[in-house]
Amino acid sequence: MRLLPLLVLLLICSNCNNKSDKPSSTLTTLELQILDSIHSHPGEFAVAFRLLGAEDQSLYINKSTGFHAASTMKTPVMIEAFRQIDLGLLHLEDSLLITNRFRSIVDSSWYELSISDDSEPELYRAIGQYLPVNTLMELMITISSNLASNILIDRLGANNISQTMNDLGAGGMKVLRGVEDIKAFELGWNNTTDAISLMVIFEKLAKKQVVSEEASEQMIEILKRQQFKDVIPALLPARVNVAHKTGSITGVHHDSGIVYLPDGRSYILVLLSKDLQDFEKGTQLLQNISKIIYDYVVAIDQ
Repeated sequence: MRLLPLLVLLLICSNCNNKSDKPSSTLTTLELQILDSIHSHPGEFAVAFRLLGAEDQSLYINKSTGFHAASTMKTPVMIEAFRQIDLGLLHLEDSLLITNRFRSIVDSSWYELSISDDSEPELYRAIGQYLPVNTLMELMITISSNLASNILIDRLGANNISQTMNDLGAGGMKVLRGVEDIKAFELGWNNTTDAISLMVIFEKLAKKQVVSEEASEQMIEILKRQQFKDVIPALLPARVNVAHKTGSITGVHHDSGIVYLPDGRSYILVLLSKDLQDFEKGTQLLQNISKIIYDYVVAIDQ
């Protein structure tokens, strides 16, 4: 009769071990599923995922691979603006001159942005006028205005932006210049990033550790007003809130941000791509990866 309690105890212990192993094996299955999807598409991809409050729930694919940052670098520009505001070097209400003349980092020659290549053409009508910093940041993040970005980078200093990224532990994010500096582009002098750096930035924002709690909250609210929703949020339910910043140029499509679930949980997701032969199919792949990860997170407690 003494064998029965012993067998029950062994079964309980076995079930406990299986339960603790389940999240790890499920995460492995998730990674294999994503890798299988990636390998079926021409191009190069990187993924970084972390469920906040559950440090063992993280996944990285090509986390240190370098990518052209495209417009993902606009999040660091915003962070640097809030850092300088916190130091009293700048104010949200400060007005900056709207101009379309910028110096190349190669030889200090002048260049202009093309209105046809900018996602936000209205700001060009304000050239010669003054607009406040908060308006320019809103346009830079939510509509990805290149003109607003370059005006802010000129005011803040590209070196300061990169140094702040280093200080945050996101050294893979390097902001060398403004948008459309063709001479620099031809020499390969580009703004670059990697998945782990964007993960660091957004995780610290989510934890309200960037500049200050109040500044982090303000930045998250701006990111939540993002109007380009064709990657991370594309296949997610409307009740899911995403604070994020996209980026795209020829053959490149990125998205990175914080996903807020209705149950109060949140996770960081970074999706990067380059050398896309078919931009639309590459975008669909990124959308599907986002949905796969969302489904995984939702199922964890089920």
